[in-house]
Amino acid sequence: MPFGDSTGQYPRGAIEFCGQSAGRGPCSTGVRRGYPHAVELEVRHLRALCAIADSGSVRKAARHLGVTQPSLTTQLRRIEQALGGQLFVRERTGSEPTALGRTVLSRARPIVAEMSALVTESRYAALRTKSGRLRIGSTGSTGSRAVAGWLRRLHGRYPDWDTTIHIDVSANRLLRMVGSNQLDAVFVHEVAGCPLAFPPGVEQWVLVEREPQFVALAETHPAAARTEVRLSELADARWMVEPLADGEWDGLRRAFALSALNPRIVLGDYMTATDLVAAGEVVMPCQPTSGPRPGVAIRPLAGQPLTVRLLLAFRAGGRADTRVDEVFGELSSAYREVAAASPTYRDWQSRHGGSLPG
Repeated sequence: MPFGDSTGQYPRGAIEFCGQSAGRGPCSTGVRRGYPHAVELEVRHLRALCAIADSGSVRKAARHLGVTQPSLTTQLRRIEQALGGQLFVRERTGSEPTALGRTVLSRARPIVAEMSALVTESRYAALRTKSGRLRIGSTGSTGSRAVAGWLRRLHGRYPDWDTTIHIDVSANRLLRMVGSNQLDAVFVHEVAGCPLAFPPGVEQWVLVEREPQFVALAETHPAAARTEVRLSELADARWMVEPLADGEWDGLRRAFALSALNPRIVLGDYMTATDLVAAGEVVMPCQPTSGPRPGVAIRPLAGQPLTVRLLLAFRAGGRADTRVDEVFGELSSAYREVAAASPTYRDWQSRHGGSLPG
């Protein structure tokens, strides 16, 4: 029996369709009119329809929705009257949707699902906003292995925070992003003799005052057999340098000039250079914490002709400033971790009496 009054019918004249209404002429406006208590459909109405269809009865749907059966029945009547037709009929197996009901449900279910997803995501976003947000950055080459550990440790220290990372090969560009409040803190390196441009209000904590730069070369290169490599042994090699990495080309040229060398320079991307190094086509400066790669040897440069200063930069009064001890502490721990895992760097430290930060 259809949902309606005790006879299963709606009051005469309560519903009008575009075409023919109950006992009336054609509807000139094409919309329902004449019902004094029409409702505008809301998501809760669509959710009620889905609950009735899923449970197979108004009684079960009411229990699921936490309302009384009479109130849900009344709500269903008003929904049907608003839509202009019967949505369910009673069968022995329960409440079954009519053809109109199936059409409505096919449109209602995606809306209900999207609204549920919206609410869930909004609540999560609100929680993250209340809990905190930390935006860090680094160049692709600055202690890249340490950066991954730094991010992992920050996630562990601030599990409810929205911690994100931005990678940019240009240290100066990252510093400008800190100055303009696009980032909270960045881990960058400053090539010796090539100072970075710190915007007003951007402060720095030094992680490593003087980190030596090693060289990556093919395992088959004759110099790879040495404990330390002199620049002069690589005078005939092609050196690859990233042109967008602030200070790296100038620092390398400065080191060559001091050694009275003029090697060939290849401009390229450090991220794709490993294969060229392994093939013996180029050599390139690298961090002492660099991990092993097939066909590539990492060796210290004798006399430390290339050095950098490792820095944590942050905006004074910004989010990172209030927790700089913690943020810097996690960075220092991450750096020590990868440095200790590098045999070449450990050997160099022991020979030169160096010490790791922290």
